[in-house]
Amino acid sequence: MDGIFSKNLDGSRFDLLEDKERHIYAMPLRLEESTIGAFVVYQGASHIRRQLFKIYRNTFLRVLVQVFLISLVTLVIVRWSVMGPIAKMAEWMKQLRAGELSPPPFSLPKEDIFAPIAREVTTFARHLSDAKAAVEEEARLRQTAESLWTPDRLKEHVKTKLQGKPLVVVSNREPYMHVRRGRKVDCIVPAGGLVTALEPVLRASGGTWIAHGAGDADWEMVDAKDRLRVPPQDPQYTLRRVALTKEEENGYYYGFSNEGLWPLCHIAHTRPLFRAEDWAQYQSANGKFADAVVDELEGVEDPGILIQDYHFALLPRLLKERRPDARIAVFWHIPWPNPEAFGICPWQRELLFGLLGADLIGFHTQFHCNNFLDTVDRTLESRINWEQFSVVKSGHTTHVKPFPISVAFPDSFQDVLPENPPLDRTMLLKELGIRAKYLAVGVERMDYTKGVLERFRGIERFLEKFPHYLGEFVYVQIGAPSRTHIKRYHDFLAEVDAEAERINWKFKRRDYRPIVFLKRHHSHQEILPFYRLADLCLVTSLHDGMNLVAKEFVAARSDESGVLILSRFAGASREMRDALIINPYDAEQMAEAIHRALDMDPDEKSARMKRMRETIRENNIYRWAGNLITELSNVRLPDVASKKS
Repeated sequence: MDGIFSKNLDGSRFDLLEDKERHIYAMPLRLEESTIGAFVVYQGASHIRRQLFKIYRNTFLRVLVQVFLISLVTLVIVRWSVMGPIAKMAEWMKQLRAGELSPPPFSLPKEDIFAPIAREVTTFARHLSDAKAAVEEEARLRQTAESLWTPDRLKEHVKTKLQGKPLVVVSNREPYMHVRRGRKVDCIVPAGGLVTALEPVLRASGGTWIAHGAGDADWEMVDAKDRLRVPPQDPQYTLRRVALTKEEENGYYYGFSNEGLWPLCHIAHTRPLFRAEDWAQYQSANGKFADAVVDELEGVEDPGILIQDYHFALLPRLLKERRPDARIAVFWHIPWPNPEAFGICPWQRELLFGLLGADLIGFHTQFHCNNFLDTVDRTLESRINWEQFSVVKSGHTTHVKPFPISVAFPDSFQDVLPENPPLDRTMLLKELGIRAKYLAVGVERMDYTKGVLERFRGIERFLEKFPHYLGEFVYVQIGAPSRTHIKRYHDFLAEVDAEAERINWKFKRRDYRPIVFLKRHHSHQEILPFYRLADLCLVTSLHDGMNLVAKEFVAARSDESGVLILSRFAGASREMRDALIINPYDAEQMAEAIHRALDMDPDEKSARMKRMRETIRENNIYRWAGNLITELSNVRLPDVASKKS
């Protein structure tokens, strides 16, 4: 005891006594301040060891069972949610490799760990399907001595004609824009026919697209040289963005281009405005784009450059002076007016001289080519060859030719993957809060040249003349607001709103209004159901270079039904001869055309649509690009000729 409690009699401990583990508790006994003894309790402690062993053993067994169950559940989950989809995906890819191009037998995940591989597999399947369809179509056409232009054919054509050098496209509008929405950055495709037409060409041929970076998040997405690869989910070419100051954008784009040249060329009864400060910014912006193009072409010999539209009339000359070895083409997407109308522009000589720096200038129609040559003949001292349709100015020859632009038929509206639900007109109209038996549609960027007000008045006259269609006929106007910084466009949008409200009030019934105005930008996926379900499409431009909406509507009608009502002032009317051609200023004629379209025999509808689809199929966007690049590659440059000699 003295050994155990010599230091402190008050306490407890475990110890071995008589070779057995015991618990010893001691409590001192005190009298006054002296310790007179101790109370000691001995207790056997071996049962504690046995109890701890049982606890450890039971805990171990419990954890072991839980680990087994968790492993089993994990295995089942992995087998069901991971291995299963992977096996199905592998089987589907095996079918694709074997030539069975069918939709996947399962829903591809979109937001979990499989999202990246799902996107890539879907893209792979779409490319494989497109390639197979192109090969089959090419083989079929070879049997009938025909020749269909496809993305693959265009790609090889560009490589051959440009000898492997990349194609450089310059436009004001970019094909992909990054905009900030809260904390998120979205990538959108800007509205407009130019992007619709050129995107398939760059996808097919590769190269570089140089454009103004107008999105508020654009510059967060580019590299040190202002480049990025696009499309975002399936990169196939390079986008190079050019930065413009607010002053340059306002003067060059909103001012000189869209308040001056746009109304000047369209002759749509809107007075063009030309201001010296806008002209200065137009020159500055063209110079910036010239710097970007020259920088992009550093180290590339004999490059091919395709410049787009009226924003860059000065650019061809600027580039030709710095890169005389470049083959330069300009495609003017809007009409070219007669010499008297173009003479309104105070800087007509400078614009024409700039354009004639190009080796090739393209318009939609021969009529516009004639107007251009007439304008040059009256304005500049030059030599015009009317047989070859060319101009010689300052020792340089520029060829002027028509190239009617088109759409990527049938690729634009081919349903490959994933599966689309069946289209239902009742559900489509129900989402808009309306019911109707007949559906008409119009799609455009809201511009005073598109004849929207005239179209509304034609619909009003139709309902006046044929009142039994009240409650049964509805017209949906899909309109993307555009250039609202310009007063004329802002006022025009208000006019369209007011006119739609007036006509709706005039014919309003319970659950019915004849005009539905969807005033926002719509993607192709959103527009497609309207194209496919509409009884008719109205394209009533007051003046248009081509108008691709007319061709998109026809391309979308794989059911070979529906009727196209088309303005005779749109370039598309020269090709779409089976449309109902009208004068958009004539409300009576438009009303009769709507009635005829709704009353037309189904066989006649089918025959007309079949012929128009065949026209677009043979003259698609790839043929347009192929012809343009062929003509550009055939240009003989003086320095090239001297090298060969």
